[in-house]
Amino acid sequence: MSDVLNSKEVQKIYIDARGPRFSASITAMVLATALVTHNVWVLVAQGLVFLIGATRGPQFTPYGLLFKNLIKPRLKKEAPTEDVRPPKFAQAVGFGFALVGSIGAFAGFDLVFTVAVGFALAAAFLNAAFNYCLGCEMYLLGLRFTSK
Repeated sequence: MSDVLNSKEVQKIYIDARGPRFSASITAMVLATALVTHNVWVLVAQGLVFLIGATRGPQFTPYGLLFKNLIKPRLKKEAPTEDVRPPKFAQAVGFGFALVGSIGAFAGFDLVFTVAVGFALAAAFLNAAFNYCLGCEMYLLGLRFTSK
């Protein structure tokens, strides 16, 4: 797997691997709130968080800054790191679901809102509960297909 990541000459930025899992926990709560209340504005707010994570990196989202300033100083100093590109891609996928869900809600298609939020919630829950980043795995799979 590291051969695939090293195949492209791109400046690599590494982040604390515990941060995205912390962020996924908050994201799961926010998305669950949006789903239960059917509040499109909660989804729009989460979509903005996804947009920041997709464009600048998950370490610059409000959840990432919360992790960096409040949680990380209280954790052990040895921290596993990971390449930021897979989590950025996962944030972009999350933004896509938030965008589709928001458009669906504003257009009056409640089912589209429910399905989009449900898929995003499922992915966030997988990351939060089991440390399995579905978007990150999609990114790595895409790299394997495009590098051959």
